[in-house]
Amino acid sequence: MRIHPLLPLALAALLSACAAPARLPEVPVAAYSETIELNGRLSVNYSKDGAPESLSGKFNWVQAGERIDVSLASPLGQTIAKITVTPREATLVQSDQVTRSAPDIDTLTMDTLGWRLPVTGLRDWLQGYATAQDGSRFVASPANNEVVTKDGWRLRYVSWQDDATARVQPRRIDVSRPASLQSEALEIRIVIDPA
Repeated sequence: MRIHPLLPLALAALLSACAAPARLPEVPVAAYSETIELNGRLSVNYSKDGAPESLSGKFNWVQAGERIDVSLASPLGQTIAKITVTPREATLVQSDQVTRSAPDIDTLTMDTLGWRLPVTGLRDWLQGYATAQDGSRFVASPANNEVVTKDGWRLRYVSWQDDATARVQPRRIDVSRPASLQSEALEIRIVIDPA
């Protein structure tokens, strides 16, 4: 099975225009935690040289303080890559390829892909938090499920792990960024497995 060379970084980042239902109760997400472990799936739709491309796979996200470790796997479960992000360095390890590193994840994705992926934002987004365009702290809920971030990403929290609890956790997040002079359009769908 041939793995697209951009799959590992595209999946790490990783990653519709329907309005939220009008009568959902205001139920906030669970409290933010510096230490989490999540498993899930994601798909990425992007353009390369004007042609549409797509990637999909599974991920394991381990966040402990300022360190993030991400393992990426093919849809069949074969490990494709491991990404480690610390305050001083971001590293990408792929089988049969030279290890790549950079001072931060934004530089690493730019050097590898030619455009930035929202890996830094995912620290918050996977838990239902973001920094809105106006700089305020966004806290998602079933009734307040959409925001445009300070750096131009549109987040839509499509579904939740358990809508009946007092504090919910995201289940599906759609992330998109429109095309600009600096980058192509990008869409990421993230589905987080139940704990």
